[in-house]
Amino acid sequence: MDDRTAAGTVPASAGKRQPKGGSRKGRPNKVTRELKEMILGALDDAGGQQYLAERARDPRTASAFLTLVGKVLPLAVTGADGGPVQVVSQIELVPLVAGRASA
Repeated sequence: MDDRTAAGTVPASAGKRQPKGGSRKGRPNKVTRELKEMILGALDDAGGQQYLAERARDPRTASAFLTLVGKVLPLAVTGADGGPVQVVSQIELVPLVAGRASA
């Protein structure tokens, strides 16, 4: 096929962005990986799980601990065995008595 187009027409590739250089999608870059290894090493040196438990109990650091928990929780929520989430609703019928307002 010829890449040239007739006057007044737009080529099919117009408006599509070409990918730039960089790492493959889903692969953490070297700096991110090294930083994560340093953080995990420091956590291990500080006492690991016991250190985190102490931070969770301390009112001065509990909010930082909960922020960390939010970062490591899964982003997607699934139901049993990875299936869809099932929602169960209940409708309750309550008789109304004329002349009395419900509380």
